[in-house]
Amino acid sequence: MSSRDFSLYGAVDLGARQAAVKKQQERQAAAASPGAPPVGGTSVVDVTDQTFNTEVVERSRTVPVLVDFWAEWCGPCKQLGPILEKLATEAAGKWVLAKVDIDANPQLGAYMQQMGIRGIPFVAVVVSGQLMPFLNGAAPEPQVRQAIDQLFEALRQEGILPDAPEGEEIPEAPPQPDVDPVYGAAEEALNNGDLDGAAAAFQRILDTDPRDEYAKTGLARIELGRRIGDIDAQKAIAEADADPADVPAQTRAADVEVVTGRVEAAFDRLIATVRRTAGDDRDAARKHLLKLFEILPSDDPRISKARRALQSALF
Repeated sequence: MSSRDFSLYGAVDLGARQAAVKKQQERQAAAASPGAPPVGGTSVVDVTDQTFNTEVVERSRTVPVLVDFWAEWCGPCKQLGPILEKLATEAAGKWVLAKVDIDANPQLGAYMQQMGIRGIPFVAVVVSGQLMPFLNGAAPEPQVRQAIDQLFEALRQEGILPDAPEGEEIPEAPPQPDVDPVYGAAEEALNNGDLDGAAAAFQRILDTDPRDEYAKTGLARIELGRRIGDIDAQKAIAEADADPADVPAQTRAADVEVVTGRVEAAFDRLIATVRRTAGDDRDAARKHLLKLFEILPSDDPRISKARRALQSALF
């Protein structure tokens, strides 16, 4: 695995998959409950392998559909998803958001990979049955709003979408704060595999606002990708398991586990290392664990669980 091929979204542990399926079932049950808006009348719909053709392809013949490919374990998805849902609700039927959990719907996940999309969040637009790539990666709300406005304006100019009926004005979007071009620079660099450029862009954001979680997470992912480099994943795990006292081996193995979706295993490994070491070795394991916390959103329950375990190991 080279740094250019690095993706935090490579694999999902069984617990995350089960949680994703359960969450989707809960959302579908809520949508079917008495008093819930009918599927045809809501701006946000959950889509499955079985309903994609009806809810997305057929629906797109009368209204544009944005398809949000996401997963429960994907931190940036949790940033982008609520933004898309908010904008879809504001659109009031002018376009529909279809959400696809790629873990609970493996056929659609495989279809996304066939399109050459290697990471999520990924958003496609479907118009008149035709699917086109749209967004790859998370972004702040002003940037997402601007991208959607530009998308539909371009579709109208190309004749793919009709102009507003004569006499009907297209409502003017509420004024939005200027989009920080640094966000765009970071995303563009990531999409081009330019880790140095993306890191510099994220660092500029943090220099302005050290609390910016989007930039902190992005920078942490890049640093992890650099550490992984050309590491042989199986060899790294084997070496760490063979010598629990080798702290550098434990940190390498933890990095591999995070990249391959075994986040809790990585946390447990480093907490166990903290318990059985002292002095500089213990401090190195502790600091490495704190770096891995930055990969995930700050409200991820796995972080709070690991922090409690770390405190117990230290004291």
